[in-house]
Amino acid sequence: MAKKSMIERNRKRQRLVLQYKGRRNDLKLLIKETELFEEKLTIHRKLQMLPRNSSPTRLHNRCLVTGRPKGFFRDFGLSRHVLREMAHNCLLPGVTKSNW
Repeated sequence: MAKKSMIERNRKRQRLVLQYKGRRNDLKLLIKETELFEEKLTIHRKLQMLPRNSSPTRLHNRCLVTGRPKGFFRDFGLSRHVLREMAHNCLLPGVTKSNW
C-alpha cells in the first residue's frame, strides 16, 4: 500500500489538471496563432504563472486499489499484484492464467 500522502498528492494534481485544462489549452492555442515574438513571450509567461501541478505531465499512474505507482497496467488501472490476485479469483472478465 502506498503512502496516503502520495495518493492524496496525486488526487490534488488530478483536480488541478481538470480545473486549469481550459485555460492551459487556450494559452497554448494563442501561442500557436500569434506571429509576433513579444506576444508569444507574454502569453508564455501567463502559461508559466499557472500552478505547476496543473500540468498533466506531473500526473503519475497509480493502482486504483493500493495506490502503487510501479507495475501499472493501463487496461485495468491496477498494479501487477492486484491484477494477479483478481485474475486468480476470477474477478476480471476475459483474463485467464496462462502456463506453459
